[in-house]
Amino acid sequence: MLNHSFEFFPPKTPEGEQKLLDTCKQLSVHQPEFVSVTFGAGGSTQAGTLKAVQTLLQQGYATAPHVSCVGFKAAELEALLKQYLALGVERIVALRGDLPSGMVEPGDFKYASELVQFVRSHVSKTLHIEVAAYPETHPQAKTPHDDIAAFLHKVRCGANSAITQYFYNVDAFLYFRDAIAKESDIPIVPGIMPITNHLQLARFSDACGAEIPRWIRQRLQSFGDDKASIVEFGTEVVARQCQRLAREGVNAFHFYTLNQAGPTLGILQQL
Repeated sequence: MLNHSFEFFPPKTPEGEQKLLDTCKQLSVHQPEFVSVTFGAGGSTQAGTLKAVQTLLQQGYATAPHVSCVGFKAAELEALLKQYLALGVERIVALRGDLPSGMVEPGDFKYASELVQFVRSHVSKTLHIEVAAYPETHPQAKTPHDDIAAFLHKVRCGANSAITQYFYNVDAFLYFRDAIAKESDIPIVPGIMPITNHLQLARFSDACGAEIPRWIRQRLQSFGDDKASIVEFGTEVVARQCQRLAREGVNAFHFYTLNQAGPTLGILQQL
């Protein structure tokens, strides 16, 4: 049986809040292990994340906030983490993140590994900590070897499991997974990004270093503004990706939903 988890971003309007709840309800038929809520892109405030986490916990969803550390003092993060624990949070996604807009002071943390270590030493020995993994190598890593070494350091600091950056090259994930397995048995869950908008996907991918294979880019470009064809093609491509991963022993997927139920449901129906 496959396990699923879903990622959402914190809404900014009442309409967005209602859409988030509707999306969660539609996806809940697949009984997710947990749902996560991102920390604002570009280092924006944690307030929206906290509010969304509270809302989802009240609806009965096991919810994991993304916690970014760059730009924050240790006391600030300790207070935030203890607030999450008081709400009933049992899992977090620990990330380095970006320096908040307009902030020059880098804070007390430089790396996600330092955040993981801080949680374990100052906040909780039992909180489940997810960390990020990069099958196609972190864009700021000097070499793939350095990237794997940095990931293993996060594991040694106390990470429980990992969620990958999205990818469309299954071999890259398998090679990364097998390389890590030589050193650690930490579960590595592939992050799955539905394809619904060619320009948006290209923008995301250019920013985070996720490769869109040339043949996929060309197919998407050939559809022009035909959104229905893009969604149909994207659903088939990503579902096939998940099916191959399942044949290779993967038993859990983390879907980047972008607060939309339809694209993820389309993939899950084919699984």
